[in-house]
This record gives sequence, C-alpha cells and structure tokens, in this order.
Amino acid sequence: MLDGLCGLLAAVALFAIMALTLFDVLGRKLLSQSIPGSLELTEILMVVVIFAALPLVSLHGEHVLFDSLDHLLPAWLRRLQQGLVDLCCTAALGGLAWLMWDKADQMQTYGDTTAQLHLPLGPFVHLMAVLCGLTALVHLLLLVQPTDVHRIGVDDDAPELPSGGAT
Repeated sequence: MLDGLCGLLAAVALFAIMALTLFDVLGRKLLSQSIPGSLELTEILMVVVIFAALPLVSLHGEHVLFDSLDHLLPAWLRRLQQGLVDLCCTAALGGLAWLMWDKADQMQTYGDTTAQLHLPLGPFVHLMAVLCGLTALVHLLLLVQPTDVHRIGVDDDAPELPSGGAT
C-alpha cells in the first residue's frame, strides 16, 4: 500500500513536471509566451517528488551505501550498526517532521504564499511533514522487523555485496 500511494504521488508529480516543462518550452519557442509561475510550480512539484519517494527509498534500502569496511566487521556488529542507524533515522526524521508541522502551522497562520501565483505554502509543508513522519515510521518498523532488502550484507546468510565501493 505504501509503495502504491507514495509511488503514485511521486509519479504524478514527476509527470506534471515533465508536462509543465514541455508546454512551457513550447510556449516560449512557438508563442514567445512562458507559462506564468512555471518555476514556482516546478519547485513545489519537485518537493512532492522528493518527499513522496523518501519513504520508498527507506523501505527498499535504496540509500547510498558505503560498505568498503563491512566485510571486516562480524555479522552481529553489522546488525547492531544497522539497528543504530534505523534508530537515529527514526529520531531525526520524527523530529524533522514535528518541526516541519510546526512551521507549516505558522505559515498558514501568517498566510504565506508563493510570490507569483500566491499558492498557500502551508499545505505543502504539511505534506512534507507527513511524509517525513511516515519515513520515520518506516525506520521504526525496520528497526523492529528488518526486511531482506534492508539488511543486505548484515545477516550471515544474506548475499555479500562486493566490497570497496559505494552502492
């Protein structure tokens, strides 16, 4: 369900960026007229793409990984290390979600909007906070019950990644 919802949200936002860019360029080249606020819309849609993909990256263990020294560590220490990483990610992303939610409330109270289109910013920051909180929850769940994808190279029976590089 998480894959479907976050994936759909990210895909729709990315498609909207592509369509907006296409029509903006066509308008500039053919009609000498740009779409008003296209930069603002692109920036907002990029935020949606990034934050919608964040829980998926965490769930599928697709973060940047530096594992050149992992082969030197015993399996129990790698498991402990991964657990500490998940715990730190849970705390950091949960705290960030809380701060973002507070900031979004302030933005709505003050009536903050984008400069050109005057779109309210609060709802977008609320969405960012929810998606950060969801990512924190993903890391908490991975701490309790890791997936095979999440702990490649951590368990004794898991396939080892080639050492000496980042993946």
